[in-house]
Amino acid sequence: MKGLELRRYRAADHDQVWDLHNLALNAVGAHAGNGPWDDDLHHIEEIYLASGGEFVVAELQSRIIGMGALRRRDADTADVKRMRVHPDLQRKGVGQAILTQLEGRARELRYRRLGVDTTVAQTGARRFYEKNGYVECGRTRYEGFRVILYEKELLPPTPDAAPRRPRRRD
Repeated sequence: MKGLELRRYRAADHDQVWDLHNLALNAVGAHAGNGPWDDDLHHIEEIYLASGGEFVVAELQSRIIGMGALRRRDADTADVKRMRVHPDLQRKGVGQAILTQLEGRARELRYRRLGVDTTVAQTGARRFYEKNGYVECGRTRYEGFRVILYEKELLPPTPDAAPRRPRRRD
């Protein structure tokens, strides 16, 4: 998309990130209402940036229109979190640009795999992750939503690594 800039989150982005989060979830019917599950969005520097992760925003004409994050799960795995694109600008490559940047950053940070989850009802998100090589590894429920868990191998396992069992939270 012409004029799109991807960059690391800054504290001054908070209000636009918060507004985009709520707008995007409401648009797909996946908003559980605001609650403690959203606390990470009020502490992005601590939760993501200072803890082995990343938080990227997509900006167009000084307006944040997309976002996505990496959150460290363990030494080998990070989770893709908070992927959002403004509803009016979906399917224009913004989400792909964010995910590609996050995957590149995960490789730089030496994560071997990425996890991501989305609700069963978000068929567009499911197709997006599957198209990008994420494989379903479980299902669970969260705040009343049925959720699909995905994983993607980024780097080959080390020779001494134990066999990997898919995560399942239900």
